[in-house]
Amino acid sequence: MTIKKEPIHAGEFLLSEGAGNISRESINVAAGPALYPGQLLGLITATSEFAPYAPAAEDGSETAVAILFGPLGESDVVRRGRAVVRLAEVSEAHLTGLDADAEKDLAAHFLIVR
Repeated sequence: MTIKKEPIHAGEFLLSEGAGNISRESINVAAGPALYPGQLLGLITATSEFAPYAPAAEDGSETAVAILFGPLGESDVVRRGRAVVRLAEVSEAHLTGLDADAEKDLAAHFLIVR
């Protein structure tokens, strides 16, 4: 018997967010592997593109500033996506890349991990 695991859905990590469109932004995500909703993102200083949060990096992506809203496929070029960037409560269990430093970084943007 094959067991299939359903992936996380777009926005499934959200517990609450600001009214209207205040919590989300359209963003440019650096080329790279497929990413799933709930992926923590950092902002690469040199290119102003978002990339997966990488605490050991030294390019800006070592600071968590956003959470990817929906899935993005693997790509060799910059991709457009949506991210939650402010004023939201999110589920810890549905986030990818979360550590204590990232949680503090997100809180500075009023992204509260529950």
